[in-house]
Amino acid sequence: MPERLADETVTTGDRTVPCRVVVCRDCCCGTVKVDADHAAQTARLRQIAPVRISECLDVCEQANVVVVQPSTAGRAAGARPVWLGLVNDPDATEDIADWVRAGGPGVADRPEILDLYLIKPPRRAPATS
Repeated sequence: MPERLADETVTTGDRTVPCRVVVCRDCCCGTVKVDADHAAQTARLRQIAPVRISECLDVCEQANVVVVQPSTAGRAAGARPVWLGLVNDPDATEDIADWVRAGGPGVADRPEILDLYLIKPPRRAPATS
């Protein structure tokens, strides 16, 4: 049986991946165009999970964008990344941190308050030859 670790990830041998967070920090997100403490938001999320800073995620009208990626256990349960937009205040960041700490997509139920921040990921253009 898998062993549950303190950070709520599940180990299945040596291929465990924790819940991760991607934070957009490019043309709109993470800039003075959006009134938020971007450094504090990133630092807070890094206390809970691995955080990757991304260039533009192509949903600038939803700045600041945060994507919560499922852990190995979440993926095994069928979870997909959850895109959140307009994450511009410390309370929203704390709600995300609480959810990620609990296990994130596929492991823990998403708090209802985060439904207010759900956005659709941008559609990728089909590859042309």
